[in-house]
Amino acid sequence: MIDMNSMTPTVLIVPGLREHVPDHWQTLLAAKLPPACSVAPLEHDKLSCAARVDAIDRALATIEGPVIIVAHSAGAMMVAHWVARGATREVRGALLAAPADLETPMPAGYPAIDVLKEHGWLPIPRGRLPFPSIVAAGCNDPLTRLDRASEFAQAWGSRFVELGEVGHLNPASGHGEWPRAEEFIRELS
Repeated sequence: MIDMNSMTPTVLIVPGLREHVPDHWQTLLAAKLPPACSVAPLEHDKLSCAARVDAIDRALATIEGPVIIVAHSAGAMMVAHWVARGATREVRGALLAAPADLETPMPAGYPAIDVLKEHGWLPIPRGRLPFPSIVAAGCNDPLTRLDRASEFAQAWGSRFVELGEVGHLNPASGHGEWPRAEEFIRELS
């Protein structure tokens, strides 16, 4: 019998609404950290929360053995919705980086609250996650105030880590590789 706890976990990358960006830390991490795979970009219904959650299920169905989820931005909310929908797949842990607060108005270029609600994103699930998790957030993120990120962490039963002035932890805020992600993954392993 194979001991699943002794196996190296596969890292499942769950990007946000902008999906895969070549110089994003998640994309760089996936290339650097085998075994790793990513939730496939959607061809249709790109703003549908249900379609995004289904994409998580499809990606998880391809993975044998333990899994650690690494989600960024709205990807963190996708994970919360996936759990709220009754996720049954065992997950060893999750890193939820720079969760996007979809319940408050976001900067220009992002969907409005009414559009997000229409596509099933609201309200953001506040149920406790059934696996260990870390919410990591910056104090100057234009998509989530630090106190809101802390509230999400508390509701989800996550350890909260304040990252300092990292913006939204994406290329637009000057981030490519993010070595701390690997530290958090080791902690969750």
